Amino acid sequence: MSAIAPTILALDFDGVICDGLIEYFQTAWGTYCQIWSPSSETPPLDLAPKFYRLRPVIEVGWEMPVLIRALLLGVAEEKMWQDWAGISEQVVGEEGLQAADIGAKLDRFRDEWIERDLAGWLSLHRFYPGVVERLGSLPTSGVKPYIITTKEGRFVQQLLQQENIDMPSGSIFGKECKRPKHQILRELIAASDGEPVSIWFIEDRLKTLQSVAKQPDLDDVRLYLADWGYNTQAHHELVRDNPRIGLLSLSQFAEDFFNWV
Repeated sequence: MSAIAPTILALDFDGVICDGLIEYFQTAWGTYCQIWSPSSETPPLDLAPKFYRLRPVIEVGWEMPVLIRALLLGVAEEKMWQDWAGISEQVVGEEGLQAADIGAKLDRFRDEWIERDLAGWLSLHRFYPGVVERLGSLPTSGVKPYIITTKEGRFVQQLLQQENIDMPSGSIFGKECKRPKHQILRELIAASDGEPVSIWFIEDRLKTLQSVAKQPDLDDVRLYLADWGYNTQAHHELVRDNPRIGLLSLSQFAEDFFNWV
């Protein structure tokens, strides 16, 4: 894949910059307990490993406690890999729930946790090796970084501040923006006011990249699947010979930024 160096680097957060699997599970379990009131608030020993394996099926936060519900109901992992969207909708519908309400409970659980124990919450997140250094080097390299994520922007800010990373105002697009990622990429191009712009977008969710690739006006945006994120070997094979989506390793991003092409 050949391309000129970017002027804008757009990055997903979860699974690209930060690994928060432990926090995701604990937040999902705490929210699950609030909604379904299990007899014990101690999760089964095998639940977290199953949740971690299935994390790539999750697109937005409200699905996390629903994934736990599906696992505890005995839904086979293979079925969830095949049709998670259908299964999650079925669980929510059969139990008379609303995705927005579940999402609000999840965010409130996080907010209360952060207010009560910020240090403990932060400690459950791990930035991928070399990523913090790469982000810190971007301003002096002439590349403008943007974060486009389905995570609430305020949570992203908290985590970045822990690493002494100050993103410019308006450079974090979180869940609160309520727009698909391809639309935000389109807005970044429009904001250039006709100046030459080259955007590279790094994402760990293949479906998101495929959605961007379907937008004819975004043909010039270079797309990269982060192979260290929440995806699978099968996803890697799908893009290995894909002319539109490149497969990117963590070492390429962290150590060899200007030689990906």
